[in-house]
Amino acid sequence: MKRYSNKIAVSFFSLILALSLINCKAVDNANNKQKGAVIGATGGAILGAIIGNNVGKGGNGELGAVIGGVVGGGAGILIGNKMDKQAQKIEEEIPGATVERVDDGIVVTFDENSGVYFDTNKSNINTASQTTLNKLAGVFQEYPDTNILVVGHTDSVGDESYNMTLSKNRANAVTNYLTNKGLSSGRFTTNWFGETQPKYDNTTAEGRAKNRRVNVAILPNQQMIENAEKEAQQN
Repeated sequence: MKRYSNKIAVSFFSLILALSLINCKAVDNANNKQKGAVIGATGGAILGAIIGNNVGKGGNGELGAVIGGVVGGGAGILIGNKMDKQAQKIEEEIPGATVERVDDGIVVTFDENSGVYFDTNKSNINTASQTTLNKLAGVFQEYPDTNILVVGHTDSVGDESYNMTLSKNRANAVTNYLTNKGLSSGRFTTNWFGETQPKYDNTTAEGRAKNRRVNVAILPNQQMIENAEKEAQQN
């Protein structure tokens, strides 16, 4: 059985500083469906896993609304165990995806080398991607006490404004496909960054393929947190 090691969360101050440096142009071009505080509690490290090593070079500060502090103590251990099991399940069901356990959450990265990808300049979910997303929807149905953040990215080829819209359409396509599978829309927040957050070298074909990606972050919802806190108090 593969073990998932939690990354060390950055401090709350570091998260606020990073978000304060985020590029305003990307904020103007992006939007997300705010769900208040419904997306559980997860530390700043998950932000880095979603947008790479470019915090402060672009992006959407509204992500801060869905990223909070890590749950500690016995409740945190119980949540961690549940998220470990879910991460392992996703890796078993979708071996082509990159699955990371980060703080109290899980980050799944899909690119052209994994199970969810898009044809050039397209945002529709193709047949191969449908197969993968069907498996992912099954895991989400098995673990209902989580919320889901879907984030879209592109490579740097083409106009920046066009790429922002393309990443928006692709992220929304993934969210819409999953909710059409019977998952509650209230579990989802959708965001997009266009070409502003590359994790790989856009000067190479391989790097561009990996930058055309969709991240799915899975976070404990309030119900999971409350249940874990009650269970921890009883033990």
